[in-house]
Amino acid sequence: MTELWRTTYGTVQPLDWLCLAPHPDDAEIGAGGTLIRLARAGRAVGVLELSRGERGTQGTPEVREAECVAAARIMGLAWRGQLGLPDGELADTPQGAAALAAVLRAVRPRVLVVPHHRDRHPDHFGTYHLAKRALHLAALRKADVGGEPHRVQRVLLYQGNADIDANLLVDVGAVLPDWEAAIRAHTSQFTGEYVSETVTPEIVERRRARLMYWGTLVRVRYAEAFETEEPLLVDPTGL
Repeated sequence: MTELWRTTYGTVQPLDWLCLAPHPDDAEIGAGGTLIRLARAGRAVGVLELSRGERGTQGTPEVREAECVAAARIMGLAWRGQLGLPDGELADTPQGAAALAAVLRAVRPRVLVVPHHRDRHPDHFGTYHLAKRALHLAALRKADVGGEPHRVQRVLLYQGNADIDANLLVDVGAVLPDWEAAIRAHTSQFTGEYVSETVTPEIVERRRARLMYWGTLVRVRYAEAFETEEPLLVDPTGL
């Protein structure tokens, strides 16, 4: 099959964590603090945009890609890529899943982070369902997907525009300045007029309030929230 995806920053390599972003800036908003913390700890971290955000009210695909590169530098990403699926049409399709499965086989993430299915934006819950099929295809030896089969070990869901039943919280207080800088690198989205609860100059203030709320539950100042659909095995000696 013809590969749809391409690299926009860094080099293709096996990744510890890969975050799927329906549009440019989604990864920074929903999981940026955790990704930065991992990168600072020496982990290979990547982001894959599924679309170029070409139907967004503000910015152009070219401007938004340049913003993604600037944010990748701030975050210390090992790799960032673009899948090139149509903005506004992200859904569980065989063609899209095969394209995404090819990326999973190329960068071979141990942990995959995807948008939560409980979200108002169709592209966000569409990405969740698309990822489910792609995960299955990537692991199938006989699937018509390029590259060697790969099985992701863990899938985490990150918060978009709706509340989630978080059962995994990450202390991101130490990296908050870089998290804010990475979000503000997407200048076309977060300056100027208010467009939505996400596309607004108030984005950092709004998201910081969420981080503070999650932090109160685990007695830290700021925490990023995730949901895992499978039980986590914990070493009790570490508790």
